[in-house]
Amino acid sequence: MTVPPLTSPAQLPGDPSRGVLVLNAHPDDETLSSGPLIAWLGERGVAVSLVTATRGERGEIVTGHADAVAASGGLRAHRQHELDLACAALGIRRRFVLGTPPARAAGLPPRADSDSVMRWLRPGLAGPAADVTADALTAGDEDEQVADLLALIELLRPGLLVGDDEAGGYGHPDHRRCHRLLRAASAHSGVAAAAVGPAPGSAVAGTSDTSGHSGSVLVTPDDDGAIRAALRAHASQLTLDGNEVVHSGGQREPITTTAALRPL
Repeated sequence: MTVPPLTSPAQLPGDPSRGVLVLNAHPDDETLSSGPLIAWLGERGVAVSLVTATRGERGEIVTGHADAVAASGGLRAHRQHELDLACAALGIRRRFVLGTPPARAAGLPPRADSDSVMRWLRPGLAGPAADVTADALTAGDEDEQVADLLALIELLRPGLLVGDDEAGGYGHPDHRRCHRLLRAASAHSGVAAAAVGPAPGSAVAGTSDTSGHSGSVLVTPDDDGAIRAALRAHASQLTLDGNEVVHSGGQREPITTTAALRPL
């Protein structure tokens, strides 16, 4: 299947000139999954805001980084700092955390959803872990999480919402939850939404729903420098080895510089 290249933000759904709000599950997803789109938008002067649904506090740590994580106050604080660095590299204007004002429904106290964690069902495909905690994103009330996202949409008034595809990229339950939140928030707010998934033919494309590329366009930034800088910012979670990303668990994959974007 031939997927047409995207050349202008005007070809996106909705009105990206009003700004784009990206919803991702964890710190580093804005780079690993949404990075090509965010970098492409930044090159073309489109303002991008980011909301993460968790703080990534249950992620694995790259060997040799435990002391740095401890010195910064623990993994939650460390990953938030890394996310700040990655956002600066990608040109993300503003970032928020779901459940924390202003990404919180009016009248409710702040809420912090944690990483739901995952297990590998087979190489390249993840599923729910056995030790999901009570405060995990996937254990939370979905309607309440949608209300939090709607509060942020009301504040920012973006012209386009972007997030994970139905398959959650590689099946992570938090990514799948975020896709549902994205769809519901789009339906309630009337703001157009689109899903980012791996480009057809990429090393991870096979993990997505095969229907996910129907009606897609490809997005490739002119320069991959911003993506590489953002990847380096997440040093506790991954390392770069030439043109490959090496994850904390040792998995390798090519650096992703092209993504498929599909209107929802």
